[in-house]
Amino acid sequence: MEIIDVFDSDNNSLGYSVTRDEIHERKLWHRHVSAWIMNDKGMILLQKRSLAKKKYPGHWAKTGGHVEVGEDVVDAIKREVYEEIGLKVENYEFVNLLKKDKGHEKYFAYSYIIYTNLKEDEFILQKDEVDCVKYYSIEELIDNRNNKLFTFSKWDDESFNNEMNMLKEYRKKLGD
Repeated sequence: MEIIDVFDSDNNSLGYSVTRDEIHERKLWHRHVSAWIMNDKGMILLQKRSLAKKKYPGHWAKTGGHVEVGEDVVDAIKREVYEEIGLKVENYEFVNLLKKDKGHEKYFAYSYIIYTNLKEDEFILQKDEVDCVKYYSIEELIDNRNNKLFTFSKWDDESFNNEMNMLKEYRKKLGD
């Protein structure tokens, strides 16, 4: 059972924790982490969510999840990436922190870029979370945005475009 710390709308700890289900049922503020995983060619690794997942089964997504009780965000992203795809995180950069109030869910989203040169078949997948992984170019992600066969996790257009532009900037850094 996942236990998660509760925060106020300014991202201050309220000093208590509840289950993941309760966080969502009561629409309490909490923290998420996610990572764009990039290789030295600027390709982005996405994971296809297991068909057994309650939310967005079979959809392509970044790696990430909830920050658990007493955990800081860096430890959380390292844990999530290791648990889901078996990558020990060593080379990463903090990208941004966004406050998300979707009405049905309220959270602070911490986003990272993680660099690796592992090949697709070298990742160790947690099968109840991830069906497979695949590297895509940023352009392929943009081209497939509205392709129903590709099935991205839900994402509004403005956020998607901002994320793709940000990834292009990080890809440029690789060439420096």
